[in-house]
Amino acid sequence: MDNIYLYMIIALAILAVADLVVGVSNDAVNFLNSAMGSKAVSFRTLMIVASLGIGIGAIFSSGMMEIARSGIFLPEQFMFSEIMIIFMAVMLTDILLLDFFNSIGLPTSTTVSIVFELLGASVAMTLIKLSHSGGGYMEVLDYINTDKVSEIIFGILLSVVVAFSIGAFVQWVARLLLSYDFERKANWVGALFGGLALTSITYFIFIKGIGGTNFASQSYDLIGGETIKAFLEHQVVYIVTISLVFWIALSYAVIEFLKANIYKLVILVGTFALALAFAGNDLVNFIGPTIGAFQAYSDFMDPAVNTLGLSASEFSMESLGESAATPTLLLFLAGVIMVVTLWFSSKAQNVVKTSIDLSSQGDTKERFQPNFLSRIFVRVAMGLSQASSYILPKSWEAKIDKQFQPPVIQLAKDKVHELPSFDLVRAAVNLMVAAVLIAIATSWKLPLSTTYVTFMVAMGSSLADRAWGAESAVYRVAGVINVIGGWFFTAISAFLSAALVAYLLNLNIKVMFPILLLVAFGLLIKSSIAHRDKLKETKAEDRLNKTESSSVQGVIHESAKNIANVIKRGNRIYTNAINGLALQDLSLLKKNKKQVRKLSDEVEELRDNIFYFIKNLDDSSVGASNFYINILGYLQDMTQSLEYISKMSHKHIHNNHKKLKFSQIKELKEVDERFERLFNNSRNAFESHSFEEIGIILGRKKEIVSLVTGKIQKQVERTRTEESSPKNTTLYFSILLETKDLLTATMNLLEEYYQAHDSSVKPIPFPDKHKK
Repeated sequence: MDNIYLYMIIALAILAVADLVVGVSNDAVNFLNSAMGSKAVSFRTLMIVASLGIGIGAIFSSGMMEIARSGIFLPEQFMFSEIMIIFMAVMLTDILLLDFFNSIGLPTSTTVSIVFELLGASVAMTLIKLSHSGGGYMEVLDYINTDKVSEIIFGILLSVVVAFSIGAFVQWVARLLLSYDFERKANWVGALFGGLALTSITYFIFIKGIGGTNFASQSYDLIGGETIKAFLEHQVVYIVTISLVFWIALSYAVIEFLKANIYKLVILVGTFALALAFAGNDLVNFIGPTIGAFQAYSDFMDPAVNTLGLSASEFSMESLGESAATPTLLLFLAGVIMVVTLWFSSKAQNVVKTSIDLSSQGDTKERFQPNFLSRIFVRVAMGLSQASSYILPKSWEAKIDKQFQPPVIQLAKDKVHELPSFDLVRAAVNLMVAAVLIAIATSWKLPLSTTYVTFMVAMGSSLADRAWGAESAVYRVAGVINVIGGWFFTAISAFLSAALVAYLLNLNIKVMFPILLLVAFGLLIKSSIAHRDKLKETKAEDRLNKTESSSVQGVIHESAKNIANVIKRGNRIYTNAINGLALQDLSLLKKNKKQVRKLSDEVEELRDNIFYFIKNLDDSSVGASNFYINILGYLQDMTQSLEYISKMSHKHIHNNHKKLKFSQIKELKEVDERFERLFNNSRNAFESHSFEEIGIILGRKKEIVSLVTGKIQKQVERTRTEESSPKNTTLYFSILLETKDLLTATMNLLEEYYQAHDSSVKPIPFPDKHKK
């Protein structure tokens, strides 16, 4: 490895491509959230518009690359070898950090990531330099662009609060004026809203999209010799006024003559604007360090710049402080990679889903569990709400409540995925407010994170729109707290991780560079495999499905697959628990705990669906509800027994307690083998819909109960005469007693089916949801 820095440039180029992929997966939530949540347009149309925005924004993003080169540290204070370590540490850290957040489905800020990684790596290199030169630690400030770093941190903290507050206020006013019946309002109302929204978004495109690009710094005679950026800043009032008049007139024409939905147009234009700004300004977060390293390497190798032929540790990087244009071809290729990722990344859709679920108007499967803070916030909010009811006149309160009353849509729970998570007004407000806030911050030269702004605006508008009801508020607030906590974790972990990687690279770059590179790619591959396996689990055939039929016989036939799957998975869980105890296999028992928890969650999800199942029944089919409730109760009893057996087995081995005796393991194996036959016969009966065979299985109930009871009696005798381990005795009795409960629940389930099934009655299926 004679020229280690050439290999580093090649590695940085590969890392830049990977970082583009994970970066787009994270930031897609910024511009896809509103359109996808409202289902304003088809997914294909949305992706085409977003792709256009990304492509155009990427090509005009050259001017933003200077942030990575000189925005955080002062390049003239570092030598070429040190700069290369800083950029390599940043890229290695960035790609792993973003991929971690994408894998768990949480949106984070690529801006915060890159800023604190650059800060951490440069601080580490500065401390190393000072330790060698004998300088004081306070001299660190001479190497860091402290003014810029302070601006960024202040802008981020301020943007979180401001975005949430303004998003909530604007949405409250918009809903108060438009209600949910906005499409039936007079044409001039829609035109006025469309004009205001499109003016805001247009202003955003000018200021943030075009004003931040490289050619915006060039002067033109057409605008009096000013640069485009200066012209946009000086002529704000005229631009906004002309835009407002133009867009109101156009909006009215679109509504009046084309009979088009102006809210959908606002959402499309807003999506394009945010995608444009994302690519134009955030592209530096993904490829900025690589571009900076390439330009540093070019200067170092260029005899015209390195005239004295200085070594890597002697060549100062003053040139990075100067303006330099990024080749358009590189920007175009980066744009292509981003667009391809947008279309095919399942992680991007996962991150978007988190934001949509937290702002959804309807019921969703809550991903986050309540915590102390979320409960406190909800109680305070409820108290303030009650206090306001005493202040406002009852007539005012009734009128306000009427405006916020969502329409009742008769749709089965199983079809909730066909409904939008929120309506077009909220989607338009999200885009409009985010665009205005980002544009204003840009014009004031106050850096902020587009991810933070768009996410917090969406959360604020959700709160104002009463999307967080009594049954979901504590979960949604917990989700927001988790996401915000993740942002602080991003900053701290980015700083420390980049500093650590920079330190390791500095120890021996020729050894540590290939090792860290292999570790990074290994972790990425492992993450991809884990994500793929997770997707396979989600799409697994044995996942439990909601029942849609409205008659007893229909429920019997339709739920048979669920019962077969529970029995199949329950059989595997029980056997793994016994085998794990016999072999003292902690990893098998740990995996078993996860499997039974997953099964238990799916059964709980079916129980949560009972309300909607009963609502869908007609008067003549109410009997189906009793049957369905009973079988879900028995399924829950089964999973609780399996969960207890799995937990006790894992706890015993995890605590390194004495192994079960050979006679105890042998007896448990006998019970397991008998249960294996029971489960297999029951599963076959349900899979083949041969419900008459259940009678034969029920006839063997006494035999199996006697087997388990006999094992319990043997253990009682052993305990009195020879057993010396209280932990073993407790575990053995616990397993057998829970096995007995498991058998009872299983037999009750079989008996319920056997008594309810009538082969002479043809099941009445639920109407096909695909038929119009």
